[in-house]
Amino acid sequence: MDRRPVILDCDPGHDDAVAILLAARHFEVLGVTTVAGNASVDLTTLNARRIVDLAGLRLPVARGCAAPLVQPPVHALEIHGPGGLAGYEFPPPRAPVEARHAVDFLIDTVRSREGVTIIATGPLTNLAVALRLAPDIMGRIREVSLMGGSVTLGNVTPAAEFNVWVDPEAAAAVFRSGVPLWMCGLNVTRQAGLGEADIERLGALGTRTARAIASLLGFSLRRQREAAGTASCLLHDPCAVAILLEPSPISWVPAHVAVELRGEHTRGMTVCDVRHVPAFNPAAAEGGPPRGEPPNARVGVTLDRPAFLRLLEDALASFP
Repeated sequence: MDRRPVILDCDPGHDDAVAILLAARHFEVLGVTTVAGNASVDLTTLNARRIVDLAGLRLPVARGCAAPLVQPPVHALEIHGPGGLAGYEFPPPRAPVEARHAVDFLIDTVRSREGVTIIATGPLTNLAVALRLAPDIMGRIREVSLMGGSVTLGNVTPAAEFNVWVDPEAAAAVFRSGVPLWMCGLNVTRQAGLGEADIERLGALGTRTARAIASLLGFSLRRQREAAGTASCLLHDPCAVAILLEPSPISWVPAHVAVELRGEHTRGMTVCDVRHVPAFNPAAAEGGPPRGEPPNARVGVTLDRPAFLRLLEDALASFP
C-alpha cells in the first residue's frame, strides 16, 4: 500500500467525505484543510470534523478561506442539504480545529515534509493563496490531484464545473504554477455514479462508517435526481484519490489546461487541449504527441467502474 504523505483540501460535501476515507485507507493523511464551496467554510469545517470522528481518525482539521479570491462565495446546499452533509445524524464533533489557518497549515506542512501530495476536492482558494504567499513550496509539492473542471461539459454552466467556477482565479493560478497536476474533471467523474443497489451494498458491509456513508449517499442520490436530474449519485471527489493509486481505475492523458477568466459565457471553463486524444478527437492519430502548448496536467479520461466500486467497499469496510 502506498503510504505517501497527503493533505486533503476539501469542502465536505458528501463526495468529499468519501474522498477523505478513501485517502485515509491508502495514504498517510497529514491533515484536512477546509474551504468554502459546497457550503460555508464554517459548515465544511464542521463536516470534516464529523467525518474524521466517524472513521476514528486522529487528524488535524484546519479552517481555510471563507470566500473566493475575487467574487462572492456560492454554495451548493440544494445538493448537499442545509448543513452541507445531510442524511445522517452525527453526534457533536470531538475533533479539534487546528489553531493555524489552512493556508498556514499547508505552507508549514509542505516545508517540513518532503514530497507532500495535495488532494484538492473543492475550490482551489487555499492552495492558490499558499502558492502566492510561499512560492518556495512549489518545488516541494510532489503533486496536486484535483477534482475540478471538465474536458467536455460543465455542470453549473454549459462550459464550467462547480469547483473551478466558484473560484476561477484560484484555479488559473494553480494550473499556471508549474506544480505537477492530476485533473479529474466531470468527463471522468460522471462515470463514477452509484445507484440504489450500489449504495445498499455499501451499507451492507456492516460497519458504522459504511452504514453512515450509505445513509449520506442515499440522501445525495435523491437530491441529485431532484436538483440536477442525474440518474445516479455521482462520486466526483473520490476520483481525485483513485487516480493516484497503483493500479489506478482511471486512465489519463497529458494535456495543457487553461482556465477561462473573461468569457461572457465561458468564465470558469477549463480549456483542455486534447486534440491528440482519439477519445475526444476521432481524427487524432492513436498515441500521437500533444499539440499546442506543453502539457501541464495529467487529465483523467475513463474510469473502470467495477474497480472503483471495489476500492470504495474496501475502504468503508476498513473503518470502525
